[in-house]
Amino acid sequence: MFKTGDFLILGAAFVSFLFSVALWFGIAGPPNKEAGLFVGLWVPSILATGVYFAIRSGRR
Repeated sequence: MFKTGDFLILGAAFVSFLFSVALWFGIAGPPNKEAGLFVGLWVPSILATGVYFAIRSGRR
């Protein structure tokens, strides 16, 4: 059902989400809301890229 590539895509999206939250709330330094929003926009882009490659390989 799930392949290694699926877990890599989900992992990358989750890491991007965590990094976005850390930037927004200033976990490792001063809060940077603009950078948090920018990195937060990576999550749907990463997931859409994963869906594209899954459809292209014929694994709907």
